[in-house]
Amino acid sequence: MPCLIKATLAELEQISMERDDKKTNKSLVKDLLCRLQCRLCYTPSAEKLNSEDTLLWAQSLERLLQSKYGMAVFRAFLKSEFSDENIDFWLTCENYKKIKSSEKMKSEAKKIYELYIQAEAPKEVNIDHQTRELIRGQMKTPSTLCFDEAQNIVYRLMERDSYPRFLRSNIYKTLLDSAPGSIKV
Repeated sequence: MPCLIKATLAELEQISMERDDKKTNKSLVKDLLCRLQCRLCYTPSAEKLNSEDTLLWAQSLERLLQSKYGMAVFRAFLKSEFSDENIDFWLTCENYKKIKSSEKMKSEAKKIYELYIQAEAPKEVNIDHQTRELIRGQMKTPSTLCFDEAQNIVYRLMERDSYPRFLRSNIYKTLLDSAPGSIKV
C-alpha cells in the first residue's frame, strides 16, 4: 500500500481516537483533506492514482471495493464518519470465508459474533433481530456461510447510504481533482 494511503489511515486513526470533540474532528478532517491533496501532488508517479482509476470507483460499490486504493480511501471516509464498523465487518466476513480449519472457523466465528453481531457488541452492525438470532443459533457449528445474510444486509446498507455519500464527499472530490489527468466532473 502506498505511503500516501498508510499516512492517511494513520491520521484517521487519530481522528477516531478524538471522537468526543466534534469541532476538533471537523478541523482534523479538513486538515486531512489538505494533506491528502498535497501528498497526491508530490507522490512518485508509480504510486499515484490516475483519474481513470478514481472515476471507475463511481461505477459501483463493488468496483470501489475491488480496488485496494479505493478500499483504503472508502475505509478512511467511513472512519471519518464514524461508521467504519460496516466495512470492517464486511472485510472480516470476506476473510472468514477463506478459513479451512473447522477449529479456527469456530474460534473466528465467536470473535466476529462478539465484536459485530451480538446486542451491544463493541462494533455492532445494523442488522435485524431475526438475522441476529439466526446467526446466534449457528454459533455452535459455524460454517463459511453463517454470516452471509448479515454481510449482505451490511453491503446493501453501504451501497444505499455510505457509498453515495462517499461519492459526494470532499475526500473523493479531492482525489478526482488531484489525480494526474483529472477530468472535472
